[in-house]
Amino acid sequence: MKILLPPSETKRPGGDLPPMRIGSLSLPSLDARREAVVDALVGLAADEDAARRVLKLSERQAGDVLHNRALRTAPTMPAVDRYTGVLYDALDAPRLDAASRAHLHDHVLIHSAPFGPIAALDPIPMYRLAAGTSLPGLAPLRRHWADAATQALAEEDASFVLDLRSEAYVALGPIPASVPSAYVRVVSDVDGATRALNHFNKKAKGMFVRAFAEDRVAPTSPRGLMDWAASRGIRLRETAEPGIWELVASS
Repeated sequence: MKILLPPSETKRPGGDLPPMRIGSLSLPSLDARREAVVDALVGLAADEDAARRVLKLSERQAGDVLHNRALRTAPTMPAVDRYTGVLYDALDAPRLDAASRAHLHDHVLIHSAPFGPIAALDPIPMYRLAAGTSLPGLAPLRRHWADAATQALAEEDASFVLDLRSEAYVALGPIPASVPSAYVRVVSDVDGATRALNHFNKKAKGMFVRAFAEDRVAPTSPRGLMDWAASRGIRLRETAEPGIWELVASS
C-alpha cells in the first residue's frame, strides 16, 4: 500500500545530510525529468529579478532564489522532515521512532514539484517551486510530469493507493487506472450535514498519517485499511462517488 501526500510551501531550513544526488531518490525512472527541472531552476536563479518574477516572490522572499541556485550543493534532510505547515506539523515525523519513520519511507510518497513523487526519507534541499509555475525552457509542470509520474506510480505495483494530495498535485501525476486507489476529502458531520473542511483538512491528514506510522500497518486492501482506521477511532468511509473517500474530522 502507498499513501500519496502533497508537499508544503513552508519548509524547515538547513540540513545535516550531504547534497542531493538525484540518482539516489526513489522512483528512478523519473531521474531525467528531475534533472531537467533542477537545471531549469538553477539556471533561472542566476537572474534574481527574473526568478522572483517567474516564482512570484516578493523582495522579502529573495532568499528563496538563493536556495534554488544552490539546489545541487546545499545540505539536505529527509523530505518528511523538510516540509512544515499544518499537515506536517500534525504528522510531526521528527518525533516518530526509527521503526515508524522507516514505515513512512516504505509506504508514503510526497509529490514535490521539482522532484516528482519521492519517498518520505529521501533527502532533499531547500527549494521554492509551486505546482502551477511555468519555468523558462521547460514545458508546464503538468505536462512535464503527468505521464511520467503516472507510469512511475504504476511501476510501484502497490496493492492500493490512498491519495491525500491537493488537486494541483494530482494533476502532476494522476494515479493509473490499473492501480486500485481512493482520493480522500476531509469533511465534518454537523447537524446531519456533511461539509468540506479547509484548515482542518490538512491537520486531519497529518494526524491520519501519523497514526498509520505509529501502528506500522500495511493493509493490502481497501477493506483492511478501513478496518484499521475504525480500530483507531478514525472515521474513513467510502462515498457514492466511485474512488472518493471521506475522512471525517471534527471542525
